[in-house]
Amino acid sequence: MTTVKTLLALPGLRPHPNTPAALLDRPVTRIYVTELPDPGRYLSAGELVLSGLLWWRTPGDAEPFVAALAAAGAAALAASGADSDGIPDDVVEACARHRIPLLEVPPDLSFAVVTEQVVLALAAAADGARKRLLTAAAEDAPLPVLLERAAVELGAACWVLSAVPRVVAGTAALPGSPAEPVRQFAAAHGRPTAAAGLTVLPVEGRHAVPWLLAVDGPLSASQTELAEELAGLIGLARARSRLPEELPETGTVRAVALRTDGSAEAADVLAELLAETTFTLTGPAPGEAHALVAEDGSWPEDWAAEATAALSTVEPLLTARRLLAGFSDPGPVAEAKGVLEVARHALSVAANREGPVAVVPAADVGVHQLLLAGVSADLRAALRRRLLGPLLDYDAEQHSDLVRTVRVFLECSGSPTKAAKALHIHVNTLRYRIGRAAELLGVDLGDFVAQVDVYLALVAGKDS
Repeated sequence: MTTVKTLLALPGLRPHPNTPAALLDRPVTRIYVTELPDPGRYLSAGELVLSGLLWWRTPGDAEPFVAALAAAGAAALAASGADSDGIPDDVVEACARHRIPLLEVPPDLSFAVVTEQVVLALAAAADGARKRLLTAAAEDAPLPVLLERAAVELGAACWVLSAVPRVVAGTAALPGSPAEPVRQFAAAHGRPTAAAGLTVLPVEGRHAVPWLLAVDGPLSASQTELAEELAGLIGLARARSRLPEELPETGTVRAVALRTDGSAEAADVLAELLAETTFTLTGPAPGEAHALVAEDGSWPEDWAAEATAALSTVEPLLTARRLLAGFSDPGPVAEAKGVLEVARHALSVAANREGPVAVVPAADVGVHQLLLAGVSADLRAALRRRLLGPLLDYDAEQHSDLVRTVRVFLECSGSPTKAAKALHIHVNTLRYRIGRAAELLGVDLGDFVAQVDVYLALVAGKDS
């Protein structure tokens, strides 16, 4: 990384005596020559501004000029005296006030020579930075170490973001939520973009869920080239990463099942979704993946809401038309097969919900649904006909709705008042219909066992 202090090694440049040494560590990204009294609109962060001070006429002229440098984040001002008296005190004081490093350029030193020297120094530094990053990658440096070295070369904080979204690694605390840069990147159709004060670039790779490289602030052309090089190296590091090992043989686990309606690889999406937990994938299939997650305190209390938000953020960047997930309650590792079955049935419930993203916890799946899920469709149809045949036939012949009436009655815990209100009918009408249904079925709909049998037959149908 080229800093103001680095450039002081060039022939002719020297710091003004009033410039604090602490300000000389600022990174320099390029050089900009100007004689405009207010160059603010043309400046970028990290620039070394070179000026002959031809804009300076009287005390007070320095304030807008230096203030513009400070607002843009300029690295330093390199100035040649406006007259034989050297740099005016007005300029010196304004630089001190705005904490802009001030460098002196001898009057006999051509600005063309200074510009050429600075450009060559920046080019040499960029080549060196690339070599150092490549060396770090070749040494299999962990991702946090690679980012730390890149941050030094770029002179800016760096983060790797997963589009789930989450912070994979970073050199500082990310300002704000990772969701915002991901959304803005998606809005830019996957192209490099400025988002929430960051420059965001795609990380190379063939994973379904993309990773992004975010760098603090706008970047110069040379910084952008280095960031693109870094993004490629991060992609290589991701390709070498491994999924967690098998879970212990004892303990408690949850199961998660995820389905993608499209070409997105479900296993990749699920692995990113569970990246901050201890998990193992179990028998992934095209379009669907299953995982067991260790109950080690890393499972959030409201995982359904968090997973829905995460999948909703990443969904615009995927080819999948829908993202569906179901997850189980915790259970012993010894009962992992049953736990997985619960997650799969919760996934089936999610498939019946509307919207591009649906996440269903086991708590949303009734025990009767889980029991019926293990019964073949033919057997369910036979049981439904056996128990409800007379009622089904009566509704078909009379164009009545006794089947629905019975179901609402049972779902209201057998309360005529609640059921009548739910059906928007008089309670006496409700009692008559239930009585007629009981006659047709030959059962007492006030008996608990009969109620269980009839309700299971009702929910076993395709209209359940």
